[in-house]
Amino acid sequence: MLDRWIADGVWQREEWPAIYAYHQTYTVGGTPITRMGFVALGEVTDYGQGHVLPHERTHAGPKRDRLALLEATGADIGLIFMLVGDPEGALVALINPGGAPTAEAHDLKGEHHRLWRITDEATIAAVVTQLAGRPVIIADGHHRYETAVDYARRNPAAHDKLMAFFPLEGPGLTILPNHRLVDHVPNFSFDRFIVAAGRWFDVIPLDDPLRFRPDNRTLAVVSEARAVAMRLRDDAFDRIAWPKGMSRAWRELAVSILHEGLLRPLLDITDAKLDAKTHVEYTADQADAIRQAQDGTCQAAFLIAPTTPAELQAVVRGGELMPQKSTHFYPKLLDGLVFHRLGDDTTP
Repeated sequence: MLDRWIADGVWQREEWPAIYAYHQTYTVGGTPITRMGFVALGEVTDYGQGHVLPHERTHAGPKRDRLALLEATGADIGLIFMLVGDPEGALVALINPGGAPTAEAHDLKGEHHRLWRITDEATIAAVVTQLAGRPVIIADGHHRYETAVDYARRNPAAHDKLMAFFPLEGPGLTILPNHRLVDHVPNFSFDRFIVAAGRWFDVIPLDDPLRFRPDNRTLAVVSEARAVAMRLRDDAFDRIAWPKGMSRAWRELAVSILHEGLLRPLLDITDAKLDAKTHVEYTADQADAIRQAQDGTCQAAFLIAPTTPAELQAVVRGGELMPQKSTHFYPKLLDGLVFHRLGDDTTP
């Protein structure tokens, strides 16, 4: 099918080397935001080289599926979402060409995606110079990246991967929280849970969880019957049984406090159970989390603060991985705007 699309002119090969400015305009809380980045080929290397930094663990099943797709198509059709430091804003200036876009589309959520072809050699060289020597952090696409590394080991000509690079300090980098929906905990009692949590947390009744705004040390728990806010006391922070060797930056994450201060010790929700997906589901929508708890779809919803870009950098640049489902980058990238034939490195 892909070969036929190319033969029929549905897809056309670029005549000159190109990168593509990629802007996403979306809405959060009624406010329009534009995130500006660019699409280009990036070399895939082992994490140990320090050029590419992961922030989460991966699983074998999704990587097998992605490898099968690569081998079947011989094409790279999916973007990896990369974050790169740009404190002076130089990249943003280079990837904001203005004028009519080369391509644009709206995704299923109504968010606006625009793409501009950039073939000017001086601009491309300036972008490459800005990225030189700067490690990048994988935001989304860990399974795709590790699959590409594995594929390149067996196919040395396919050492590049389509990536979308966005500045860490640029406008529009939105990270939503992943609220936890807990279910199937044997003998779960909301009242007993609250009493046990009182060893470390101050517990306050919460009349309207929709208006609750969490921070790193304050979260909310909603059940079918009632809701409470819970704040970790300063004197209790160091009494949590933190995993050995984890940095202060890792321990200060809202999701770390939730997992290590509540879910693991009080509900016996271990990393293995998180991996098995037997007790916890996730939603970035606070209203949806509250609804599912109040209508009894789950036993309890835990509302937590989002991870910030600064927190992400502090943990990842320290050589650590984030706890599971610590980030929800919004919006997602739109596949299909650009693709690359594997082993053909002249241009996407």
